[in-house]
Amino acid sequence: MDKRTQANAPHSNMVKDPKDWTTGEEPMTGAQRSYLKTLSEEAGESMDENLTKAEASERIDALQQQTGRGEGNGSPNRH
Repeated sequence: MDKRTQANAPHSNMVKDPKDWTTGEEPMTGAQRSYLKTLSEEAGESMDENLTKAEASERIDALQQQTGRGEGNGSPNRH
């Protein structure tokens, strides 16, 4: 299967919803915590220190949109 076929496959795992991650309920990573801290400060928002990996990824996505950091990359990222 080439990359174009993989990207269009109905069950592609290239970008999974954080709710479907097998490790999504684990505590957020150090990298997520650091990036969330930066984004939260830029957005003037408080930061929840007790997020799971999945919750942190979704919060990062929201804060990226709010701060403009997520613009221009063309595809969703999972952090």
